[in-house]
Amino acid sequence: MTASPSQRQHVETILESLHRPGSQGEAAIIERSWRRCIDRYGLDPARPSPARYVPGATLREHQDQADDLLQVARAGVEQLYRQVAPLGYVVLLTDARGIAVQFLGAKTDQREHQRTGLFLGADWSEAHAGTCAVGTCIQERTALTCHHSDHFSAHHIRLTCTAAPIFDPHGRLLAVLDISAYQSPATKDSQTFALQLVKYTAKMIEDAYFLQRYGDHPIVCLDRSREFVQINRRYLLALEEDGSLVAANTAGRKLLRHHELPLPEGGEARPFKAWNIQDLLDARVDEVLAIPRHSDDRVQAFHTRRHREIHFATLIEPPRRATGGATPSRDSSLAPLEALADDDPSMRDTLTRAARLRNEPINILVMGETGTGKERMARALHDSSRRRDQPFVAINCAAMPESLIESELFGHEAGSFTGARSQGMKGLIAQADGGTLFLDEIGDMPLQLQTRLLRVLAEQEVLPIGASRPIKVDLRVVAATHRDLRELIAAGRFREDLYYRLNGASLRLPPLRERADKGYLIRQIFAELNHERGGRARLRGDAISALLAYPWPGNIRELHNALRYALATGDGEEVVVGDLPEECLHGQLAHPGAGRPTTAVDDDARPPASAPRPLEQDLLYRALCRQQWNVSAVARELGLSRPTIYRRMKRLGIVPPNQQNPPTLS
Repeated sequence: MTASPSQRQHVETILESLHRPGSQGEAAIIERSWRRCIDRYGLDPARPSPARYVPGATLREHQDQADDLLQVARAGVEQLYRQVAPLGYVVLLTDARGIAVQFLGAKTDQREHQRTGLFLGADWSEAHAGTCAVGTCIQERTALTCHHSDHFSAHHIRLTCTAAPIFDPHGRLLAVLDISAYQSPATKDSQTFALQLVKYTAKMIEDAYFLQRYGDHPIVCLDRSREFVQINRRYLLALEEDGSLVAANTAGRKLLRHHELPLPEGGEARPFKAWNIQDLLDARVDEVLAIPRHSDDRVQAFHTRRHREIHFATLIEPPRRATGGATPSRDSSLAPLEALADDDPSMRDTLTRAARLRNEPINILVMGETGTGKERMARALHDSSRRRDQPFVAINCAAMPESLIESELFGHEAGSFTGARSQGMKGLIAQADGGTLFLDEIGDMPLQLQTRLLRVLAEQEVLPIGASRPIKVDLRVVAATHRDLRELIAAGRFREDLYYRLNGASLRLPPLRERADKGYLIRQIFAELNHERGGRARLRGDAISALLAYPWPGNIRELHNALRYALATGDGEEVVVGDLPEECLHGQLAHPGAGRPTTAVDDDARPPASAPRPLEQDLLYRALCRQQWNVSAVARELGLSRPTIYRRMKRLGIVPPNQQNPPTLS
């Protein structure tokens, strides 16, 4: 390929730099990288350097090693992408070796992303790609912008890329966060804000990882400002209970170095526990651990011991290890309700109200969209109440045939109507005597049965069909609906007096897309289903990211079905994003397809609109031949689920040899 004038000029500039005195600042970083490219890697700036992708199985290994970080980083990466996507940027998260383990970008430009290397599985190490934001960030361990002709390869000079490092709590490089664009203003100054934004997001991800990793330790947060210490949390130091230092974030390690406390960088050759918080702050350990009880704002000022600088401190205490008194005992009967949610504010309000109502002699109406868990709420109310040892009877008013619902609900005497059982039948209402009757989709109950149900609720007695005397019942009714009962009342399709009889109190369940504890529900339901199957499968971080990003129109029921499907189609050891149902993989963002092939023709079950179908067919066919038509082996090689391989074979017209029709003899 013939080089353009701008590419030839770029090559000349690089060669001239080898004979110039050293530059300063970021220019020096770029020139050092150019020298490494020539002297250490033997790269040629004029030689095309096509995008290089690691094989699917290798990508999965890299993602496995970065799994803990991927789970933490998801929210930060997606927030960054929402900020920069309108300006034409893509977002890459690479591991410490420069392999892109997470990618977000416009699907409409997917072929260009893949061609350029701005895609999942691409290798952006400096040794391969030359001077670039990711690779040079890894080498220099600092944030930088590689703008246009800063790139070593003349074929990358239309790109602008900005990257920032993410370090683990012991100073080792963990990952690199990068944003890149194909079009941008000519001047490098245009990327100043981009650099600050990426650095800020990288710090958020790093600190979130730190807080998760050391969440079982007391963590001291320091800042020079009292007003911002609880928000900014600039310096983070994890402690043992005796005040020994366990770890620090990047800013915390710089603070310790500033106060002449030697600190291992890039490893744990010398343990942090050689130092104590008392070596940094002029305070006793018990004073530091008592910060939350020191003042109304939970902040306390300390002098540093060496330089006598004032720092304001607050303390994040580990759960259930807070000092200063015994943990109050919890009511174990509330466990069924508490298991329904984690930290979603709407659900916590609902569950607080449910806990107060669980033993009250009033009926409860549970409202929410289809699939939000209304029956689970009803069961939890029952299991946490004094009625827990009595029957819980559930009736779906929408699913029961109208011709049978009356006899099923109220029961019947022997021979009371044609088709009646010879021994008669005890109705579901009577079966719930002493316990809880759950009426799901109460809005679909026929009007004539609403009248009879109203009488049951008012009199606490039920009259079976054909019987002359009613049967007394002691029951609590929990009704549920996804419909607006007031609208049904206005339309004459639901009795207003029954509505008030059922609605002694109401509980509203939020849709799954609005809940802040989706991660908790995903892990809980996965654990339940995994236990049912007697398996030990693991839900990998890339699958969790895709599940968290999906809007869940079918709510918890759809989540339950998706996880059941993934467990059924996965390899039994772990569930990756490729094992999820297809609809979970096509959200608004181009989420990482961990476990998808990294060739330029993949988009799960269908190729990009511009991808050449014969090429995709050839790639899959060759993989099948390599693995002797073992679909499970191909799925592992490409990082896909077996159903996806079968779907592609069918779509591309690939038929295994043992299923091909033998030639007919003439």
